[in-house]
Amino acid sequence: MDINNLYALILGYGLGSIPFGLLIAHFAGHGDIRKIGSGNIGATNVLRTGSKKLAILTLLLDMAKAGGAAVLAAYLFGFTASLIAGGAALFGHCYPVWLKFKGGKGVAAYFGVLLAVSWPLALMATGLWLLSAVGTRLVSLSGIVTAITIPVAAYFMGQPQIAILSAVLGAIIILRHRENISRILAGTEPKIGAKKT
Repeated sequence: MDINNLYALILGYGLGSIPFGLLIAHFAGHGDIRKIGSGNIGATNVLRTGSKKLAILTLLLDMAKAGGAAVLAAYLFGFTASLIAGGAALFGHCYPVWLKFKGGKGVAAYFGVLLAVSWPLALMATGLWLLSAVGTRLVSLSGIVTAITIPVAAYFMGQPQIAILSAVLGAIIILRHRENISRILAGTEPKIGAKKT
């Protein structure tokens, strides 16, 4: 591997593995976010603390760390390095070494990477997510639908490198959502606005 790409990989993983949801919930006095709700460190679980502001802050920071890694790598090392850094950031978010490789599910980081490397695809992903969320009221399914669709869209838009990256990252997101998929198939996945039982 080219040394610059290796630097991009390390940069991306380092930034991506910062567990903002865990830190924000802790410093806001909600304790260990991993001990409530789904046990996840992402924005959806932070929302279960009852604070929309903290959830939005977590969402934005998770997007920013992945997108920021891609932008910084692009500035320092070029476009290919930016893709590597963005991918490594999402991987770091999902599998942070500091938390014994038990992190988030990657959807916010995915959006951050897309925004950094192709804003038209990021807009498309946002639209797809919103349409799915409104139609199904399932946050998890909306993320999965987006992760499946965007690689195809990138390919037909003539962006093969981004298509490959988004396909790999989409596969990680789907893997991280395997429990959600089981609940969706069983009809027990909590919907937006529904009380968790």
